[in-house]
Amino acid sequence: MLAHTAGVWEEFRGASLFITGGTGFFGHWLLSSFAAANQRFGLRARALVLTRDAAGFEKRAPELVRDSAISLHAGDVRSFDFLSGDLPSSKFSHIIHGATPASAALNAERPLEMQDIIIEGTRRVLDLARQSPGAKLLLCSSGAVYGRQPPEIERLSEDYGGGPDCLDPGSAYAEGKRLAELACATYARQYEVQAKIARCYAFLGPHLPPDAHFAAGNFLRDALAGRPIRVNGDGTPYRSYLHPTDLMIWLWTILARGQTARAYNVGSEEAIGIGDLARLIAKTVAPGTRVEILRSPVPGKLSARYVPSTARARGELGLVERIGLEEAIQRTAEWHRTRKAG
Repeated sequence: MLAHTAGVWEEFRGASLFITGGTGFFGHWLLSSFAAANQRFGLRARALVLTRDAAGFEKRAPELVRDSAISLHAGDVRSFDFLSGDLPSSKFSHIIHGATPASAALNAERPLEMQDIIIEGTRRVLDLARQSPGAKLLLCSSGAVYGRQPPEIERLSEDYGGGPDCLDPGSAYAEGKRLAELACATYARQYEVQAKIARCYAFLGPHLPPDAHFAAGNFLRDALAGRPIRVNGDGTPYRSYLHPTDLMIWLWTILARGQTARAYNVGSEEAIGIGDLARLIAKTVAPGTRVEILRSPVPGKLSARYVPSTARARGELGLVERIGLEEAIQRTAEWHRTRKAG
């Protein structure tokens, strides 16, 4: 990651960063990459991380909590106070907003809470950016903003004009992200906030929760445990997976060099069917592992897709995928084995 972002980090020399969502999957990688660059390049930058679970993160990542350049601040993204001096610093050069629960259950069972976290949290962070003139802000959005991808479209570009079903409460996450992006564009126009948008897709790498709703994490968990890999559907939907090392190269570059009020798809263009993903993980991690696909494909039905076009990120920012899917699986499996052995 450092080898392919060396020219980006001068942007962060002496920087003061504010990061939300800094203790989840994205957050762990953001802080790890920040800490590595800060040390390697002698940036003397500092990061303040808003979290609702400082104690839990300290258990998961004690090496990051011990880093003197990283400070944790307890608070809720919807209500943290930055006007009364509650924050150790109220002026920041860079802000990364990634605080959204990666919870399909929350979206399904308490969609209003999901909306509130995304919409109110984004407004709160944007108001903080207004108090830090010249600050650059990155919103970690999602490919979900496009709604259901038409199966006849191989890869979706940022210009696609579709959207989720706004009358379906299950669209709370996707519609929340759309409103968050709109808020960024509005603040950029009305208050000159330098907000950039990363529409993130699917990822596979260390720290991905193995027991959440992420198919790749579930398959890898089962293969490592010596259990059959179970595919609950018919195995035909197409997805793509970017390794988090590449994710970090992309996010830091978009924050530093991306255009204000402009969205960039962040993901892999290497599409693979869910059934084929299960078989590839089985072959790579534990040859001989049985793959069970519980449903049969509907004859003649086009397969669902969730695959981005990354032409904009490649053309404008020179971003490319450097770690392929099979290597990502190998690296992640080795990481899990090393942790288990340790």
